[in-house]
Amino acid sequence: MDTTKTAAPTAPDADTAEQGTPRAADARPALQDAPEDTAAPASAEAGDEQELDEDLRGDGLLGEQDDPQEQPTGVGSAAGAVVAAGLGLVALSGSWVSRVIAERQTLIGQIESVNAATTEAKIQALYGDAWHMTALVNGVLSTLALLLAVFVLARPAFSVPGRVHPTWVRAVSWAAVALGALGILLFGLMYFDILVPLPKAA
Repeated sequence: MDTTKTAAPTAPDADTAEQGTPRAADARPALQDAPEDTAAPASAEAGDEQELDEDLRGDGLLGEQDDPQEQPTGVGSAAGAVVAAGLGLVALSGSWVSRVIAERQTLIGQIESVNAATTEAKIQALYGDAWHMTALVNGVLSTLALLLAVFVLARPAFSVPGRVHPTWVRAVSWAAVALGALGILLFGLMYFDILVPLPKAA
């Protein structure tokens, strides 16, 4: 009977196990890096789209976004501001309509002066009424200019809250307000004979 004992299998060497089989601690970083690798293409694609938008804006193909507080509300407001300023300027310098009405009133005064009893009545009929009509017509034009300018300035508050006109539209509108207010004051004083009273006969 063979008394020789069969050698028991020896355990694998520790160094061999470490080299052949990866440890769990070494596998964890690889698993943690996987989401970052999958998210990298999406970030690169977003960066490419942003660079494309910037290139288009630089070439003029894609307009720059205006400040929401500075976006215009339409060409109607711009046209209204220009018309208001024009009316205020025409009223101060004298309009063709006021001149024609003044000449007509002068003709009427010449007809009425024949029956005038006093010199003051003749002056009033020949000159005073014509001057008053000129002041009245120009005062109406100044009032229209003022109202239109105020409407243009107040329009964004009612149509698009939080949005204002461009700078040049506001500047023209305020100029129209100043011209209209000056015209109303000036022609009001002239109509009531406060600024330029009628001469008195000796």
